[in-house]
Parts: sequence; structure tokens; C-alpha cells
Amino acid sequence: MSESSSTRTPTGDPGGRSSSVTTPPEVPISEQPGSPAAPQPPASEKPKKRPGDRIFQNLTTGAGVFVVALIGLIGLFLLIQAIPALQADNVNFLTNHGWSTNDPANMSFGILDLLEVTVATSVVALIIAMPVSLGIALFLTQYAPKRLARPFAYVIDLLAAVPSIIFGLWGILVFAPAIEPFSQWINDTFSWFPLLAPGNVAPSVRGTIFTAGIVLAVMILPIITSLSREVFERTPTPHMEGALALGATRWEVIRTTVLPFGKAGYIGASMLGLGRALGETIALAVILLIPQGKNFDWSLFDGGATFASKIAANYSEFNNEISAGAYIAAGLVLFVLTFLVNFAARSVIGKKGD
Repeated sequence: MSESSSTRTPTGDPGGRSSSVTTPPEVPISEQPGSPAAPQPPASEKPKKRPGDRIFQNLTTGAGVFVVALIGLIGLFLLIQAIPALQADNVNFLTNHGWSTNDPANMSFGILDLLEVTVATSVVALIIAMPVSLGIALFLTQYAPKRLARPFAYVIDLLAAVPSIIFGLWGILVFAPAIEPFSQWINDTFSWFPLLAPGNVAPSVRGTIFTAGIVLAVMILPIITSLSREVFERTPTPHMEGALALGATRWEVIRTTVLPFGKAGYIGASMLGLGRALGETIALAVILLIPQGKNFDWSLFDGGATFASKIAANYSEFNNEISAGAYIAAGLVLFVLTFLVNFAARSVIGKKGD
């Protein structure tokens, strides 16, 4: 008689009758599921991508590669065009203050003044625009009722699209005359401070770095405000409601939830505004505001020229390759400067996100 797959164990009961309990058959360890020796199911094949997915992936990859290649080609073009002028330069291009490119046979030009004025005006604009835009964005997202916040948001978005020439005309014809007494009072009262000392232009001149910085701040204010508002609106509602449930005030909710969540986006928006202040979109606005003066001496009441205004004001000198190469070399420095600003912004955003 063959062995049964199960065994019966006799047991007794109070009535004297015997019964049996069926126990399951023992399974060898090697055949138990999950054991190392257990046979594994065959690996499933990866799902095939649909034709539309493959086409979309290839298009997006190609677009990204195209943008990177285009930027690289622009930088290469600027470098190739600038090399002949740099070879003909009789002074140090990075440390010289003067700019003389009229005679291709005797050229001496440097970008130190252009760099200093560009950085000074952009920093002044950023110092003014960042706190103001932060306050406006927080007001529109946290305090203002929706019926008021929406129209204001539309107006700010429209201001971000105003051309720079409009801001320049407003600055030189309306704002500069209005702020002239205030600028003169600051210059007279705080002349002991180096940044507010008398500049290299006459005090009656309305176009100074101080005035231009304020106009640039007005120009980049809508960009920073619009992007910051979009970021602050994405703050998770459960986080805000949880803070309110714990008894936090409105300001404490902003400080503990909204600002930490939107800090990286706010910095990114500020760097984007700085990029506009550095770039060619302000060329016409700055050329209308900043008159030419002597060497820049780190006073807000100096005159001077930025990279963009210098290139725009002297476009008529592009009648020969060597002279044009000098301005292209200045554009190459601005190109690199913009990359450095974006790299610094990405580094700050990355650290804030960790």
C-alpha cells in the first residue's frame, strides 16, 4: 500500500472514541516559495514604447541638444570675431579703462570701466527690486482678496512685457527731473560715504548710475514679482492649514511655510531679472540715462557706459572688421558674465533645495 500524502494522528476524546487530525504534507525547503533555491518566474519583457512616445522623446531631446549647440556656436562666433581685435589691442583688454577704436592701426581698449558700471547699475537695481517684488508677491498671494489680486496680477504681467525703450524715455523725461532734488540732497548730505560721494559728472547731470539703477529696478520689478507670485501660489495648502491649525498667525504661516517652499523660485526669479538688467534688452534705456564721464570711481553719482549701451551707442563704428571686433569682444565678456550669474544662481538654488 502506498504512502498517503497526508498522515492521520489518532486522538482521544472523553467518550472513548478516537479521531484523526489531517496535517498538510511537508514541503521541502528548496521548493518553498521565496527560498533561494526556489525557481524564479521568467523576467517580463520591457513594454514597448508607442510610436508617438518615441517621436516625442526624440523631438524633445533634439530640441535640448539644438539649444545647447546654438549657444555654443554663438560663443564660438564671438570668440572668432574678437580674436583679431584682441591681437591688435595695444593695452590690456581686461584691466584698461580707456576705449579708443577709431584707428584700426592704433587700437587701445579695455573693458574694466564697462564691467564696473554694468555691475554697479545691475546691483543697485537688484537691491531695490528684490524686497519690493517680494512684498508685492506675498501681498497678492497671502493677503489680497481674489477679486483684487487677479486684476493686479494681470497688470504686473503686462508691465513685464513693456519694451525697455519705454522705460528709458520715462526715466529721462519724467523720473530723472522729478528725482533730481532728492539725488542732490543725498549727494550733499552723505558725500562722506564713498558710494554717495560726488561723481565724475557735473551735479546738474540727471543721468547717473543712481538714477539708472532705479529705472532698471522698475524695469525688472514686474518679472521678479510675476515669477515669485507663481511660486508662492504653489505652496501646499495642507502645510498652510496645518500651521494655522496649530495657532500660527498669518505672518508665521508665511515665514514657516510659504517662504521656505518658494525660496529657490524667488532666487531664480531674481537672477532672471538680473539677467535682463545685464543683457541687451536695456541697451536703449541705459544709453538714454547714463552720460559719458571719466573713469568710474565707484560712486553712484558717476556717469559711464555699460556693455550694452556702449555697443548700441557706437554701432556706427562697425565699418571695419577690427573696430567691430573690439565691441564683439566686449559682447563676449557680457556673454560669459551672464553664464557666471546663471551658474551662481543654480548653485544657490541647489543648496537651498538640499
